[in-house]
Amino acid sequence: MFTGIIETLGEVVGLDSNASNLNITMHSSLASELKIDQSVAHNGVCLTVVSLKDDTYTVTAIAETLQKTNLTELRVGNTVNLERAMILGSRLDGHIVQGHVDQTGVCTKVEEKDGSWFFSFEYDVANGNPTIEKGSVTIDGTSLTVVNSGANTFQVAIIPYTYENTRFNSYKKGTIVNLEFDVIGKYVAKLMDVRR
Repeated sequence: MFTGIIETLGEVVGLDSNASNLNITMHSSLASELKIDQSVAHNGVCLTVVSLKDDTYTVTAIAETLQKTNLTELRVGNTVNLERAMILGSRLDGHIVQGHVDQTGVCTKVEEKDGSWFFSFEYDVANGNPTIEKGSVTIDGTSLTVVNSGANTFQVAIIPYTYENTRFNSYKKGTIVNLEFDVIGKYVAKLMDVRR
């Protein structure tokens, strides 16, 4: 489980396909603190550390994960939002994030407004994932509050700290992002469907 508060950025230094899996090697300041079998969120995708070497580590994404996320877009040199699993008993500064990406979305607009930024996103509603005003959403692992929620669109507001310390400063129109919708909202939506 994660909080959606990004700890640091990592750099992709290796991509190796193995059958239908993708091994991703990351250079990160977190590497020296990791252990094999630990979970780390990469752009919001929970992946297990499978090997460690110096200041790098490797994780493996299976076909199911690759189909539902933007990990196939990764190239050597790309930066990735990183967060280690939450420590039980510490503050939950973001919201409950599982690291189980629901689907991808696409950035449709970036606006700078008086020192902050508004990012608009569009997504396929066929999966039944809802957003609501002032509800939570996770974009590439970053916990954010929804503004201007629509049927298949929503917007988030980004403060300068988040803009400077996450991948948001590289987003532009057409950028594909990982979306994890609020777990409580998903359960409520599912229960409402069952009752209908």
